[in-house]
Amino acid sequence: MERAKDEVRVLMRTRRHDATGQPDDFEIETNDTFLDIANQLLGLFAWVVLGIASISLVVGGIVIMNIMLVSVTERTREIGVRKALGARQSDILLQFLIESGLMALLGGAFGVIGGVLVGKVITLIVGFPTSVPLWAVFLGLFMATGVGIFFGVYPASKAAKLDPVVALRAEL
Repeated sequence: MERAKDEVRVLMRTRRHDATGQPDDFEIETNDTFLDIANQLLGLFAWVVLGIASISLVVGGIVIMNIMLVSVTERTREIGVRKALGARQSDILLQFLIESGLMALLGGAFGVIGGVLVGKVITLIVGFPTSVPLWAVFLGLFMATGVGIFFGVYPASKAAKLDPVVALRAEL
């Protein structure tokens, strides 16, 4: 490729009557140049997608935390009964963490299914081939579950710390 570029440079300088020692008054573009530009654009696109995904995970986590806080409030008497019957704080904590993790996993599964379906629709309409690697599916499900568990810690700890006497007195 370099030899071809040198030959083209000599031909162009000859046709343009450029003097020896003068800089070229033209550019030689190759596929490598366009590939570099495309790679820069794809890198920028990846950062934008990462930012949007991060914001989405935080928003989803806040939604899960709010749902779990409402669940703790609505189930205060149930928590009181369980604690009065001998449930430890760790049992209550684990119950609510499992619930928040499963809720996030289910949401992640819907997201994966939706993403695969969008890819298939793009393939059918545009004819652009799409594929979703298996590692991306598992990573997405893992991240969703992790976010659910992370944002479920506060409601779960709030539920686990409830005093059984106060919880049993709670109004429905």
